[in-house]
Amino acid sequence: MTQTTAPSRDRAEMFFDPVCPWAWMTSRWMMQVEQVRDLDVTWSVMSLSVLNEHRHLDEGYREMLDRSWGPVRVIVAATQGLAEDEANLLRKRMYDAFGQRIHLDHRGTEHLDQIIDEVVDELGLDPALKEVAGRDDVDEALRASHQRAIDLVGDDVGTPVISVNDVAFFGPVVTPAPKGEAAGRLWDGCVLVAGTPGFYELKRTREAHPDFS
Repeated sequence: MTQTTAPSRDRAEMFFDPVCPWAWMTSRWMMQVEQVRDLDVTWSVMSLSVLNEHRHLDEGYREMLDRSWGPVRVIVAATQGLAEDEANLLRKRMYDAFGQRIHLDHRGTEHLDQIIDEVVDELGLDPALKEVAGRDDVDEALRASHQRAIDLVGDDVGTPVISVNDVAFFGPVVTPAPKGEAAGRLWDGCVLVAGTPGFYELKRTREAHPDFS
C-alpha cells in the first residue's frame, strides 16, 4: 500500500499595532484566508510608537503616537505568563475588540483610555490592566516583540508585517480586504513570492483609503 503524506500547513505570523488602519485591513484578509486555506496564524504585537519614537514627525502624528502606547502595552501585559496558544488567542481577541472600536466604530485614537477600559471589561480581564497603558512596566517585552518583526523584515517598514512560512514582508497593504477565494488567491501569491529566492518588493502608490466594509 502506498502511503501519502498529508499536505503541510502554511504558517503566518502577523505583527500588528491596533491603531493602524492598514494593519486592520490586512488582519481581516488573514481571517478570510484561514477559512479557505490550510493556515496557522500567530498574532503578534509591534508598535508604531516604538517604530517612530526617534523620527521627526508633524505634531499631530506625534500626538497620536504618544497616545498609541496604551493598547499595545495592555495587550502585552495581559498575555505575559500565558502558554503561547492561550496568549495567541487572547492577543487576537484583544486586537478584534480594539479594532472594532478604533476602526469600525470610527472612534480613532482620541479616547484610547476609555477604549482600553471597555476592552478590559468586555473580555473579563484583570481591571489592573487599565493602569498599564500609562506606564513602562512591559516596554521591554513590547520592544522585544517589535524588534523581532524588524529583525525578520528589515528596516524602513511600518505596519503590518507578515511572516509567510518564515519569510517576512511589509504588507500586503490592501483595501478592501479580499474575501473568500479571492483572499485565498492573494495568499497563494504571497506564498509564491516568499518561496522565490531573491524576491524583495512590489509596490505602487496608494490611491484609496481603508474601506472597512
